[in-house]
Amino acid sequence: MEPTHDPWLISGVPVTLRRSARRRTVGLQVRPGQVTLYAPTGVSLQRLGLFLAERRSWAEAHLQRYAARSAPRGLQDGARLPFLGEMLTLRIDPAHARTIRQGPILVLPSINPEQALERWTRHAAAGPYRKRVEDWADALGARDRLGRVLVSGARTRWGSCTQNGDIRLHWRLTRAPLEVLDYVALHEAAHLLELNHSARYWAHVARWMPDYPQARRWLREHGHDL
Repeated sequence: MEPTHDPWLISGVPVTLRRSARRRTVGLQVRPGQVTLYAPTGVSLQRLGLFLAERRSWAEAHLQRYAARSAPRGLQDGARLPFLGEMLTLRIDPAHARTIRQGPILVLPSINPEQALERWTRHAAAGPYRKRVEDWADALGARDRLGRVLVSGARTRWGSCTQNGDIRLHWRLTRAPLEVLDYVALHEAAHLLELNHSARYWAHVARWMPDYPQARRWLREHGHDL
């Protein structure tokens, strides 16, 4: 006899149900440690349970892949790491108490090297991030609306823009291709003109980066690897 499964629990992750009167179809979204079921208001729980049972294997495979990507692997001496379009080689040296860059070599302390790498990256990215955002704000004619440009470590956003014009970009974007970093910088700078995602907003983005959907696709497909 095969074991029975709770349809509302997939690989130990509870399924969150979100209903909407505007939806016409049932859809399932899987993110790291999160499964969300979207459904019209009139669909019965029994039908939704059957829908989940049919897609259980698909959802489990995605959860496993996300878990493997986020599993701590640690930093190894000699590892190669992208940084703002360059490729750095990591050296872990117990004789060093802080991170030092020597050309293409980045020397990390042997105690908490991951934390040391993040601190160094945040500091090293601040100037280049500011320059990229300023350039896009100039191109958009919105430089006078720009506030601070900060390096972020937010869990759920690659970038953000506040009503005061402060823009934040995630430090892990230093490991992305430069065109992806430029897209996020432009994305946030365009919010200086339109603090929304309206058609007018996307027109500003498309004017300066017609192929921006490629960068968005790259982030969706590879963002978790950063």
